[in-house]
Amino acid sequence: MVRGLLIITILLSVTTIRAQQAMQSTSRVHVIRLRPHEDLKKSLVAWAVQHNIKAAVIVTCVGSLEQYTLRFANQQNGISRTGHFEIVSLTGTLSNESAHLHLAVSDSTGQTTGGHLLDNNLIYTTAEIAIAELPDLEFDRETDSTYGYKELAVRRRSKKP
Repeated sequence: MVRGLLIITILLSVTTIRAQQAMQSTSRVHVIRLRPHEDLKKSLVAWAVQHNIKAAVIVTCVGSLEQYTLRFANQQNGISRTGHFEIVSLTGTLSNESAHLHLAVSDSTGQTTGGHLLDNNLIYTTAEIAIAELPDLEFDRETDSTYGYKELAVRRRSKKP
């Protein structure tokens, strides 16, 4: 799905907190470009699977969509809109097992909306995305008893790639 891939290696120290314990990881930043009509979420998940990414975060994303599909806070179903939209922000966590991503887009008047990214967000002209892989960590999803949702669990990775 992802046709262009540029890898930029940057050494960073990233700290995550799990149960009062901080975990650090170096990172490797990957820069990818999605092309017209590609699906934003499906392409990111396919990229993570293809590269066996165990833990990554979205650093930045600029581009445009011809269709967005988002789920708003505390709603069961998502909504789709077609037109021309600027990607204002994409943020979240990603692995070869799961993705939890939020998107904000604006229309031609600057009206901005955002929510939980679902499938069927189609690229209009481009999406240029920087993703920081955290090779020392592994992301998983575990059911949190508070509300019953699968939430992020961060673990130290036993072996590096």
